[in-house]
Amino acid sequence: MVPPTSPLRIVVLMPLRDDWASAAQLIRLLDRAICSHPCVLDVLLVDDGSLKVCDGADFQSQFAVVRTIRVLRLSRNLGHQRAIAIGLVYIQQAIRCDAVLVMDADGEDTPDGALQLVRAFSESHQGARKAIFGERSRRTESLIFRLFYRLYTAMHLLLTGIRVRVGNFSILPVESLSTLVVMSELWNHYAAAVYRSGIPFTTIPIPRGYRIAGQSRMDFVSLVAHGMSAISVFGDVVAVRLLVGSLAGSLVAVLGILAVAAIRIFTNRAIPGWATYSVGTLTIILIQFLTIAASFTFTLLSNRINLSFVPLRDYGLFVAGTQDIYHNA
Repeated sequence: MVPPTSPLRIVVLMPLRDDWASAAQLIRLLDRAICSHPCVLDVLLVDDGSLKVCDGADFQSQFAVVRTIRVLRLSRNLGHQRAIAIGLVYIQQAIRCDAVLVMDADGEDTPDGALQLVRAFSESHQGARKAIFGERSRRTESLIFRLFYRLYTAMHLLLTGIRVRVGNFSILPVESLSTLVVMSELWNHYAAAVYRSGIPFTTIPIPRGYRIAGQSRMDFVSLVAHGMSAISVFGDVVAVRLLVGSLAGSLVAVLGILAVAAIRIFTNRAIPGWATYSVGTLTIILIQFLTIAASFTFTLLSNRINLSFVPLRDYGLFVAGTQDIYHNA
């Protein structure tokens, strides 16, 4: 492989809400970890409706590879998935780069892990680069969280046929942004949208780190909403699977009714009143399955003709402005 003639230009995209102290410390650690690699970093902090004011003085340092730090302010809190979507559109429209490194600003996505992603990306062949995701080889959450996470992954696999292995921590070739920014799925869940887009990707194992400061704002409701957003990206797949399951249940109910009728008519084994109750119960079940099947059929058809939120077209509605808080001349 011929070595690059110029440093790799990477935009680090970090969505955050009030985690300014963690972000400032993380950027310093990131600069220190990546300074040995031939690249330059532009950091884009997507301010997802923070209540605390960003103090630009916290981000001043003698950086080796960090060239600029810019804050993209959103007009309201949207959640980190939609903050990532707006950040990706902004980068695609306003910043020249070779790749985008997506990571959380709280420290759970580690600088050493970022270096692994950057190295893996650099070692891929120019013109055939894939998106690379960090696959969690170690989790640091509580036992209860891991239990519910296992339940979620099982449900995701059952409904979509895809095993959950990654989060937001990833590096994307800039060429892939032109596909992602016109996908309505990106508005709901970044990683799932990459899966759905058909963009080539691979994974490397990276252990999860610990928060630098503060407490996570992710409560149970937020976690459930986050999981449902990922599943919603595959809404048509889920609808078809549930439709097939409902039709299969309807078929079983019909066979049950026929079996009860045959036992009642052709044998003497039926208990008085048993056939009536059995047929009535199976008929109710059949009606419910048919109703579910019809509901998912109409939902699937309506979703095929509706044009929902398109990030490239609509992201400007939520951008309140930008602020450059560091520039290395």
